[in-house]
Order: sequence, then structure tokens, then C-alpha cells
Amino acid sequence: MNWKAVRDCAIGTSHQNQGIPCQDYVDYLIFDDVIVGAVADGAGSAKYSDVGAKLAVETVLKCFSEINEYPQKQAFSQPLSKEEAQKVFAEIVNQVITELQKQADEKDYSVNDLACTLLIFVANSDCITAMQIGDGFIVMRSQESEYQLLFQSDKGEFINETTFITSTNAVKDMKVKVVSEKQEFICVSTDGLEKVAIRLSDWKPFSPFFKPLEEYLHEPLNPEEEDKYLTEFLNSERLNSRTDDDKTLLLCLFNKE
Repeated sequence: MNWKAVRDCAIGTSHQNQGIPCQDYVDYLIFDDVIVGAVADGAGSAKYSDVGAKLAVETVLKCFSEINEYPQKQAFSQPLSKEEAQKVFAEIVNQVITELQKQADEKDYSVNDLACTLLIFVANSDCITAMQIGDGFIVMRSQESEYQLLFQSDKGEFINETTFITSTNAVKDMKVKVVSEKQEFICVSTDGLEKVAIRLSDWKPFSPFFKPLEEYLHEPLNPEEEDKYLTEFLNSERLNSRTDDDKTLLLCLFNKE
């Protein structure tokens, strides 16, 4: 029994037209039966947000790697209470902020130039513990439920306004949830796919979007084919006709075989 995961980012057509790099970043780690994933979306108004998004995700995974080195932590194989999860995520977020500030100091620019959203989850077969700062989405499906949206997206008063990890209220506004259910499928994405994957009228996952992605994960494919599938999907004309923003997917399946 273990996790299978694939991930990819695609630059949005609006960024292509403006000569702006992809500002999304995603990565994950697997420790035995535990998977950790992180996704960040650089603020469009921040000059070096692509650098900030990459550094944020790398720092998160480094923190979890260090945690995994201590056997007494059991690499999150045991579920945490919400209070414990909030404490752990607050420590990790503060470490990310510290690393972003170091980068800004070294390059002599404002830390706000590295602004990005941040979504993190850690899961085993029985539980998912997740955190979100800003917009984007985490959707899961357990044995006992249909697709569930863990957090309603953080949207400000104005369009494209949200909380970033460099915001003064980032830790205070951090959303945390612990769901103790048998896990089967997890999908994490930036807001570029929100309007095609989530019904914004009631904030419910759009099952026809997620079901083919989950079914795809059940197929025995080699890494090259996995990359090709996601790359073609995220760059498809059909998807680009619905969104011109950067697009990111992290798909995870718990393989019981």
C-alpha cells in the first residue's frame, strides 16, 4: 500500500502573451505511507513571485524532511489534533517567511516582491491534515464520501485580491483542517483552475473535472507518459479557452494493492 502522485505546471496564455514566466510551483515527497504536498502561486503584482513560489514550496518540503528524521514524530503517520496541526503549520509558515526574507535581503529587494499563496497537506491512508493561505483549492475523496473541497477559496473585496504568505496577517488568516477518513484521492491546484473545477455558486467540486483525473491515476503508466498526459491536459486549447492564468495540478492516489 502506497501513494502514487503526479504533478505539473503550465504557463497561462496571458503570461505567455506578456512574456511573464510561470508563477506557480508544486512538489511533493513520500515517506512510506505518508505523502506531503505543497503548491504556491506567485502574486501577479509581485516582481519576483515565481522565485518566491519556488522557494516557499522547497522550504516546506525541507521542513517536513527534517521532521521525518525524528522517529518520535512518526512522520505524521498518526493523526494530529487541529490545535497540533495549527502549531506545526504555523512553525512551517514562519520558516517559509524567514527564508523569503533572507532571499529578499540577499537580493536587496522587498519581501513583498516574493509574495505567493501557499497550500500544504500531509496525508496517510486514514487522514489528511491541510493548510491554506490565499486562493487555490484542495479537493479530496475518501472511501466514505464524494469529492470534498477542504477550504473555500480566500478572495478579497476586489478581483484577484487574496492573502499572501508575505501578508502581515498570513499566519492569523491561515486555514487548517484535519479530516480523519480513509483517503483515496487528493488534488491540489492554484486558482487558475478554480472556475473549471469548482462550482463557485456553492463551492462544490465539479465531479466531471476530477473523476477522469482520478481514473487516469489508476492506469499503470511510466513517468514519461505521466508527464505527457498532464502537460497536454494543462496546455489544451479547451482548458486555455476557459482560463488564461497559470495552471497547476498535484494528483495523489492511495494505491491499496
